[in-house]
Amino acid sequence: MKRFCYSLIFIISLVFLTNFVLAQNPLIYEQFSADPTARVFEGKIYIYCSHDIIGGQGRGRANWFVMEDYHVYSSENLTDWTDHGVILTQTQVPWLGRESYDMWAPDCVEKNGKYYFYFPTGGRIGVAIADKPYGPYKPEPQPINGVRGIDPGIIIDDDGSAYLFYSDLMCVKLKDNMLEIDSQPQQIANLPRKGLREGPFPFKRNGIYYLSYPHVQNNTERLEYATASSPMGPYEWKGVIMDESSSGCWTNHHSVVEYKGQWYLFYHDKDLSPNFDKNRSIKADYLYFNDDGTIQKVIPTHRGVGISSAQKEIQIDRYSEISKEGASIDFLDPNVTKKGWKTTLSANDSWIRYNKVDFGQNQKSVSVQALSDSGSSIEIRIDKIDGQLLAKVDIAKNSDWSEAKASISGSTTGIHDLIVIHKDANPISIDWVKFE
Repeated sequence: MKRFCYSLIFIISLVFLTNFVLAQNPLIYEQFSADPTARVFEGKIYIYCSHDIIGGQGRGRANWFVMEDYHVYSSENLTDWTDHGVILTQTQVPWLGRESYDMWAPDCVEKNGKYYFYFPTGGRIGVAIADKPYGPYKPEPQPINGVRGIDPGIIIDDDGSAYLFYSDLMCVKLKDNMLEIDSQPQQIANLPRKGLREGPFPFKRNGIYYLSYPHVQNNTERLEYATASSPMGPYEWKGVIMDESSSGCWTNHHSVVEYKGQWYLFYHDKDLSPNFDKNRSIKADYLYFNDDGTIQKVIPTHRGVGISSAQKEIQIDRYSEISKEGASIDFLDPNVTKKGWKTTLSANDSWIRYNKVDFGQNQKSVSVQALSDSGSSIEIRIDKIDGQLLAKVDIAKNSDWSEAKASISGSTTGIHDLIVIHKDANPISIDWVKFE
């Protein structure tokens, strides 16, 4: 799987460059990202996230979390993501006084035309303000007085009142200026106290206040939630949104957001760093509510969210479903994981399904980036295993990646699931599929 992206920085004139990232899960490939807070501003989804880097001498603590700045990404379709670059670095924080490399989970909210970016570092929570959701952000000269902790989460109620939640499930009301506290911090009561509790994210739906948070109940963080009839509680524990990660990633910070009538869970895992969970990558999946307001458990997927264009490279290794036998996923290059993955089909009739592809108008041909030491063939169908046959693609014998092409039979328009089926016993590896 190929991902191309260039580094982004603010330039002296405060005009910054942007890049475009096409991704499924994880959403971002060109760098590590974590702690995603998703917000809807100006008709788009914006994700404010931490940025994991490799630590070492003079650059944080080796073999630990090392974070020196924040990025923000935006999307209108949840498939194409724009990187707006660095919006704040530790060296820009006037009250920090040192390079802490501990810029943990942030949040951002809008009030009265201003965007307030809340960030934790040095054991305190600071605020930076901008006129646009992507910045430029200017940090306040002092952190929020009276608050000590990490992982801020903000909710602005219908009457304009704002509340700040932070680590160990603390909560405090903010003044109208969004910079000072208007009450004494209090700990949310009646919730499980055993194990680490951090990263609270509050939101409101149909008059119910939700407080979601990561909690180490057993070995690693799972995502739990509680509900209340007022922002500061009392809250009642309701259940688990997402179980402990099967990858063993110790952390899993998150956010919950509604966009164009659909709710989503944004979270992170260690997809691009399977052997080191301090280098994480942000992900997203659909989230659903029951009629009584409770949340259905979210099962992490490779496919993620959004609709893929048939005319762009479709990374089928980010699958929706895969055959039980004869199909596997591996890194293209285990030493450079950011290149992504490949699909290997090794048994006759093994298959892989990729949901929600927009074929638009009729496509005339299909290209497949593949390799096979003995030569092989695949069928491309839509919607189901025995669905409409679009093409049969013969893959020539080769020891390196090459592009095979075939004509499309029949007509296909609109949105369909894509099925790739192996039609012989000669193993084949596939990088991507694209239509023209």
